[in-house]
Amino acid sequence: MTKTKGIIFDFNGTLFFDNEKHTLAWGAISKLLRGRDITNEELHQKLNGTPNIHNVQYMMDGKATKEEEIKYSLLKEEYYRDFCRKDKETFHLVKGVVEFFNELKENQVPFTIASASIKENIDFFVESFHLDTWMKPSDIIYDDGTYDNKVQMFQNAADVIGVRIEDTLIYEDSYSGIKNAYAAGCENIVVICPNEKREEYLQFPGVIRTIEDFSQETL
Repeated sequence: MTKTKGIIFDFNGTLFFDNEKHTLAWGAISKLLRGRDITNEELHQKLNGTPNIHNVQYMMDGKATKEEEIKYSLLKEEYYRDFCRKDKETFHLVKGVVEFFNELKENQVPFTIASASIKENIDFFVESFHLDTWMKPSDIIYDDGTYDNKVQMFQNAADVIGVRIEDTLIYEDSYSGIKNAYAAGCENIVVICPNEKREEYLQFPGVIRTIEDFSQETL
């Protein structure tokens, strides 16, 4: 790895492979709101990596009330957490994450998480994966309802770790997350993706390389 002053991690699909659970949960919400499931195109182009309230508005054609935004956002995450708990075989951090976190901690490299997840899910992850072993839960940036996208999330995460966004390394997995990381001012983005998608992701501005998991990541 090239020398970096600080690291910002996305969480879902990056540190924890849970895309299937989000797909199932958003599919359940879509059936409630629209009477049909979501498409793969919607998942990748509209829903992944974006705040819940935007997804609810998308499914309700921009007509959702504030109460409906909150109601269906919370319901989606209840579905999601239930799917996670039931699939015990996959309910763990991505291969190599624990070892990489330990190395960062030992070498005093500041890092945190910037996630489009809501607080209830962040609390769920902190408790389930013991994230407080490596970082203060209060330092995690999450969807608190004030963000339009992850641009400001990344900038706030950089402020939390005390590193200029230009000097950070960001790990992401979604199209929107990558674009927002670059828009925030980061030109050192590592994408977690299957090897067969490597060339596709390397075309995005700011993406310097791709990995399939963290088993080979080191300082």
